Parts: sequence; C-alpha cells; structure tokens
Amino acid sequence: MEKECIFCNIIAGNTDTRFLYEDDTLVVFRDIHPHAPVHLLIVPRKHIRSINDLTPEEGGIVSRVTMVARDMAREQGVHKSGYKLLFNVERGGGQVIFHLHLHLIGGWGR
Repeated sequence: MEKECIFCNIIAGNTDTRFLYEDDTLVVFRDIHPHAPVHLLIVPRKHIRSINDLTPEEGGIVSRVTMVARDMAREQGVHKSGYKLLFNVERGGGQVIFHLHLHLIGGWGR
C-alpha cells in the first residue's frame, strides 16, 4: 500500500467508504465530488500510479475495469440512457489521485 494514497487507504478499509462492488482485483465506490447523478470510481486493488505506469503483465486490468464498469452501468440503470468512461492520465489530463481508476459518469437522461 502506498502510505499517502487515499485509494489505497479506502481499499484497505481505513475509511467508511461503502463499496458497491468488490472482488479480489478491484473495488467500486461513489465519487465524493460527483459530476453527474451517477459518478462511480472503478479502482484496482493493486496500486498502479496511472495508465502510463501499466506494465504488460498488468494490461489485463484495463479490460477487467472496463467490464465491471459496463456491469455497474447496468446496475445503476444508465446502460440505455448512456454514460461516459474516463481515465484521467497525469496532471495535464486531469488526474488528481495518482492511483489508476476509471470514472463511470452518467444518469442525466434517465
């Protein structure tokens, strides 16, 4: 665990964050500063700083995160109205927390 990483602390259970989904690879929880009616974060348990830091061995995590995002969109009822999936990469790309995560954003048209 990265000592100062908020997502590592959430994953370790050091906060009162409620997981909407979890398995041995990742967790899903609501963004505390949502930009839409539905704004979830899909976060690998393993600390990977950003997309730029993925190794070939870790490449499958992007597929896993995407598939869980698809399932969560269905569960949240936004799969038909539409949603965005977004990776922010590095500061210039909007990344604020340096632990790989995917935003699922939607719910405007439901």
